[in-house]
Amino acid sequence: MTRTLLAIAVTCALSATPFAHADETATQADSTGGSTTLNTVEVSAALDKSRNRLSPDIGASQYVIDQQAIRQLPLGDATPLNQVLLQVPGFVQDSYGQLHVRGDHADLQYRINGVIIPESISGFGQTLDTRQIENVQVLTGALPAQFGYRTAGVVEIDTRSGAQGNGGNIGLTAGSFGTWNPEISLYGNNGRWSGFLTGNFLESDVGIENPTSARKSIHDHTNQAKGFGSISYLLADDTRLSFMFGMANNRFQIPNNPNQAPVYSLNGVDDFESGMLDERQREITRFGVLSLQGKFGATDYQISLGQRYTSVNYQPDPIGDLIFNGVAGSIVRSNRANTLQADFSTPFAQGHTLRYGLYFSSEHPLSDSVSQVFPADADGNQTSSVPIVVVDNAPRIDARTWGIYAQDEWNLTDKLTMNYGLRADKIDAYVNEGQISPRIGFVYQAGDSTTLHAGYARYFTPPPAELISPADIALFQGTTNQLPTDVNAETLSERSHYFDAGISQKIGNFTLGLDAYYRKVRNLLDEGQFGAALIFSPFNYARGRVRGVEFTSDYTNGNFGAYLNISSSRAMGKDVVTGQYNFGQGELDYIATHWVHLDHDQRLTGSGGVNYDWNGTKLGANFLYGSGLRADFANTAHLPAYYQINLSASRDFELPELGRINARLALINVTDRVYEIRDGSGIGVGAPQYGPRRGVYVGFTKEF
Repeated sequence: MTRTLLAIAVTCALSATPFAHADETATQADSTGGSTTLNTVEVSAALDKSRNRLSPDIGASQYVIDQQAIRQLPLGDATPLNQVLLQVPGFVQDSYGQLHVRGDHADLQYRINGVIIPESISGFGQTLDTRQIENVQVLTGALPAQFGYRTAGVVEIDTRSGAQGNGGNIGLTAGSFGTWNPEISLYGNNGRWSGFLTGNFLESDVGIENPTSARKSIHDHTNQAKGFGSISYLLADDTRLSFMFGMANNRFQIPNNPNQAPVYSLNGVDDFESGMLDERQREITRFGVLSLQGKFGATDYQISLGQRYTSVNYQPDPIGDLIFNGVAGSIVRSNRANTLQADFSTPFAQGHTLRYGLYFSSEHPLSDSVSQVFPADADGNQTSSVPIVVVDNAPRIDARTWGIYAQDEWNLTDKLTMNYGLRADKIDAYVNEGQISPRIGFVYQAGDSTTLHAGYARYFTPPPAELISPADIALFQGTTNQLPTDVNAETLSERSHYFDAGISQKIGNFTLGLDAYYRKVRNLLDEGQFGAALIFSPFNYARGRVRGVEFTSDYTNGNFGAYLNISSSRAMGKDVVTGQYNFGQGELDYIATHWVHLDHDQRLTGSGGVNYDWNGTKLGANFLYGSGLRADFANTAHLPAYYQINLSASRDFELPELGRINARLALINVTDRVYEIRDGSGIGVGAPQYGPRRGVYVGFTKEF
């Protein structure tokens, strides 16, 4: 797999090389009444380059995965986005498609074509689809002042477009566990217009990780529909108006763990098999962004207005949930976010580039639940087999976020570059907080093949408004859903100092990288699944400390390529200061006086792969390794180590009438290794989950 690790921090233009097409032109009236010919390809490429100049990466670690690298993965562009990102150093897999980066719980910022897309309420579905990606850059470490809020990593996606021609592709991936995944993509241009559209539908009998080690899970069907589109209009040779939009509508059955012993008694029900539970969850996300991008004078700019809507609807088994959990609650959460983002870049003086901008969002989170519970005594013991109904609808609020930044990229010498700046952020939601955050980063080009970088960042990370659901503890007192404690402090923003340094060395066909980081945290944010629904709730530790080292390597020689990433991390927290009502008193007392591992802490993580083009047949293999996430009381133990090996082969064939078709064969977890991602124990861990069993998949793609 061709993959480039850039441990440098220079602004790079990632737009494709322009290709001239005679029919890809538009005419524009000039100031004298004549006309000027615009080449759609050349103008779009120039504007893409201009947009990329808005985002520096000085002092941060950058990892780039292009479309060719995605095609070399076993499932190609049918690979879920979270599985693509697991090839990046420092990314750790978790259940429900979650990712953890450098000891953080999620805290990822997704940007599409330079625009922040607010996160979704995602218990498990993947909102964004890999097929829309032309190129994805992942920034970690000490980020420049331009990046705020979600700072564990920035996933910057450059999407495919129709500026370079007219065409598309249709495809199908099918195989084990009832997998059926048709897709279609279209792109093209006409005069000043260009556009790209992709959509796919996934049906599978493994929607969520199996809670047992069995090959087939029970009640685990999923239907997922995703789409993305982008339309652009060239207003002039230096100005572009774009509208991009996306949607995901995902339905899940919650898989069952059979042969569980009933915990509670329900009037009129003598027996209930846990393998017959019928819990379901639906996730919806949709977004749209209108952007004006271009140049005035020497200044590059992009101004964007956007809206994102996300919702989760959990439907319990009204009988089974009462018998096994003592509560059967229908839960509806939604969040609508309206955003404004503006970024500017202006060169000035000798060797300086000033970047500045602002961000504003207004969010409207809703959280409603209707629960059936049993009456209980002070110790939580059931006192009646007839359930009662509790309605818990959280008060409606407006959550607002403001942020501004300014930073200067200064070329001190032809080898040394410094980027320094400040950002100021304020939130007004469940809490009212703010912070001024300094940032500074350096890149030193020691030679043609050696690059060093170092940086410091002060971070301010607000709690995710879409996940906060203020609990009315009193409503459930005296029931089987009574909370362990009655302390309910508001979730706070995390504040941290982040230090990062690394080196990149090229030796012949090898590119090697080494990066070290340390983070000192106050009000460390974490998340846990504390209820029956697969929805996460944030809470804070008073203090946190995170450190780690990452090694990366990449080798390319002709038709052969290989990469290897190894990461070591340690993430600890002490003293739970918010969300205490989700914890037992014994666990709270222990964490108050002991540093404990975060539940997503994993000592060693590895990924790697090889690929070879053998006379037109592309062969590939990749692997994932983890030393095990945390488990047991206060995360004092960890699960066994695991690995997963995947194989693939693909080739183009010329078929009568159909023309050229690409065929792909993929084997996932080829050794059929059985391993646990979670065992159901640990802080905020709701249920056991196992990794995927061996699966065989075939794919066909026809371009036109």
